[in-house]
Amino acid sequence: MNRITDIWGPRTPFPAGQEWPVRVDLALEEGLPEGEVDRWVQSACVLCSNGCGCDIAVKDGVMVGVRGRSQDRINKGRLGPKGLFASWQGVANRDRLTRPMIREGGRLVETDWETAMGRIVNRSKELLDTKGPLSHGFYTSGQLFLEEYYALAVIGKAGIGTPHMDGNTRLCTATAATALKETFGADGQPGAYEDIDSCDAIFLYGHNMPETQTVLWSRVLDRLTGPTPPKLVCIDPRNTEAARYADVHLALRPGTNLALMHALVREVIHQGWFDDQYVNEHTLGFEELKQTVEPWTPAAAAEVCGVSADDIMMAARIFGTTPNVLSTVLQGFYQSSQATASACQVNNLHLLRGMLGRPGAGLLQMNGQPTAQNNRECGADGDLPGFRNWSNKDHVEELAKLWNVDPGVIPHWAPPTHAMQIFRYAEQGSINFLWVSATNPAVSLPELARIRQILAKPELFLVVQDLYLTETAALADVVLPAAAWGEKVGTFTNASRVVHLSEKAVEPPGDARADLDIFLDYSHRMDFSTIDGRPLLEWKGPEEAFEAWKECSRGRPCDYTGLSYGKLRGGSGIPWPCTEDHPEGTTRLYSDGVFPSSPDYCENYGHDLLTGAEVGSEAYRAMAPNGRALLKATAYHPPHEEPDDEYPLRYSTGRTAYHFHTRTKTARSRELNAAAPRMWVEVSADDASGLGISEGDLVRVSSRRGRIEAPARISGVRPGTVFAPFHYGYWDTPRSGETLEPHATGANELTLTEWDPVSKQPVFKNAAVKVEKIGDGTGPAPAPNTTASRPEGRRP
Repeated sequence: MNRITDIWGPRTPFPAGQEWPVRVDLALEEGLPEGEVDRWVQSACVLCSNGCGCDIAVKDGVMVGVRGRSQDRINKGRLGPKGLFASWQGVANRDRLTRPMIREGGRLVETDWETAMGRIVNRSKELLDTKGPLSHGFYTSGQLFLEEYYALAVIGKAGIGTPHMDGNTRLCTATAATALKETFGADGQPGAYEDIDSCDAIFLYGHNMPETQTVLWSRVLDRLTGPTPPKLVCIDPRNTEAARYADVHLALRPGTNLALMHALVREVIHQGWFDDQYVNEHTLGFEELKQTVEPWTPAAAAEVCGVSADDIMMAARIFGTTPNVLSTVLQGFYQSSQATASACQVNNLHLLRGMLGRPGAGLLQMNGQPTAQNNRECGADGDLPGFRNWSNKDHVEELAKLWNVDPGVIPHWAPPTHAMQIFRYAEQGSINFLWVSATNPAVSLPELARIRQILAKPELFLVVQDLYLTETAALADVVLPAAAWGEKVGTFTNASRVVHLSEKAVEPPGDARADLDIFLDYSHRMDFSTIDGRPLLEWKGPEEAFEAWKECSRGRPCDYTGLSYGKLRGGSGIPWPCTEDHPEGTTRLYSDGVFPSSPDYCENYGHDLLTGAEVGSEAYRAMAPNGRALLKATAYHPPHEEPDDEYPLRYSTGRTAYHFHTRTKTARSRELNAAAPRMWVEVSADDASGLGISEGDLVRVSSRRGRIEAPARISGVRPGTVFAPFHYGYWDTPRSGETLEPHATGANELTLTEWDPVSKQPVFKNAAVKVEKIGDGTGPAPAPNTTASRPEGRRP
């Protein structure tokens, strides 16, 4: 079977309440029989947030393939196209960085670790002596291991003492974490992937699951093709694969999510479909919520959102009357206007019906990256480790005692610095040292022309730690070659809170080193120490780092104390909290209706959802939540940048099933790159007709910030909307000197520097653009024909 054209693989239908059948997927180097593999090494896939258990095939000391782990609860043996091909092909490439590099005379040249680390440490010490800890910033990833995030968090918070720490998780998962904190008091997904097996309806809020989490969609497909299929409601402006299966597809205007959510909440309340007893006993804020949504009749929302009022009422009826509903939320909400406010309304719907903590009644504020959850747990994204509250003095003192440092060193005088503000400080010159690990902001951040200028500033000392010479690494002062997945040991946690162990299968190439080793080396060279003079980080390797993290998590919502490397070997991943009382982990949270909202325990005190203003300890305590969830809402406001006469179309970015992030790994897989080799843009048939554009024509898409040029795909996107995949940058583009040829293809050349006021997540899905034809096509656009990007009218 060709798993490029058949993305989700063969069906194994099953009815509600039964276990998902096993189906083991396998991919090996061409011509290699399975029996000739030397050994199989336990791991889990790191090419989406699903976290599928897998084994790495090794022959002659080289990774030669993967297969799914049949015993793993997440995938039951299945793997998606990225996992099957890019997981191993994407790291075994001749382009890998194998030696450190330093900038000499304006060029990057290879050197040794002593020289590279010496240059980093000298600059770091110089800035700490002359400007202090606020001169340092760290920008990391959603693809490192837990142990590496925790080391980085301790270095930044207890070694340097800087609040300037964040990751590209800010781009994909910040709103998920924030919405959970605002409603329940702490991060952590209430539901589980197993809820697909029992639910009676599934709601996908801005979540193109068939492409972002292909294996999870396989699970949904097996329910949809089984004898007791759930209802499916899809909220997405594109005609995705999910939309084709949906009972209701709400193809709303980008930027109007909150208006739609208010209408759904209002209908559930007005029709009496809510659980009055549960609301009274387990929530606060019902009357305020009811008043906020009251103006939003289905007709009012339909006019703003551009969808049918009847469809809104039908979706509300499905949610309000179906016994068990699973909701999943992703970038269509998180990267759009009023992101946190919209995501909180999904929480509100579940609270109104008391639909949490039981099989099939699940809520998943999804992640976009494989280890985004660990970044949030460990505090490498700026939060305090263990879901502690930076504005709670007792929580800061807990960490100081654990790390044996002065509490005053740990930044807690102001909110942690989010990614966009970190780059603003670098632009202004207050941050002079920026360490970027395992991510590529020169392609992934908004308004790319500005980001490139910031990264190239002579005053900014830029360290980049990665597998390849990415667009960001090419601008660095020091480049550090990192070991990849399969070349190091560590754990990571998926969006369903399931923890996996990834073992080392092969040696990294050349002088490349594990990210944890690099961070520990930096800490040692910087002489970071505790109050009694001992080294701040004395760990010798990842297992010691994991044991240290367990103590940090003790008693917190993300308690890992019942886990160990030994326990994670050989079987399935295990969901936290895993403790002495729950030795096999916890599949679902809040089954008792008690939430982590106590003022002395909660992760934060909340915010005003419109302005982002903090509620504060005193006001929060006055509400006396004490284990109850908060039904939060705010008024709807349209996006800041709306279409006008000059820029009449709405612009939105997103993923394709065949690539991940900025294609650092996936473009180096033969199969995946052949499936989606180059940039394209999508326009509707109506818009294409009005603009005189045919399939494959070269078009220019312009905003107030820049332009891109790419072939046009005439797709099922909503009229008035232009879609572009965000994966394409410039590392594999032919160059002539410093000029990029032949076209600007980075989707974020057009996006704007704006973010949600609460989660600080950038707004990638609301911008005004214009489209013009600049050349005749020579064939179809290089867009996949098997996904939401398939040509208009084409069926699978």
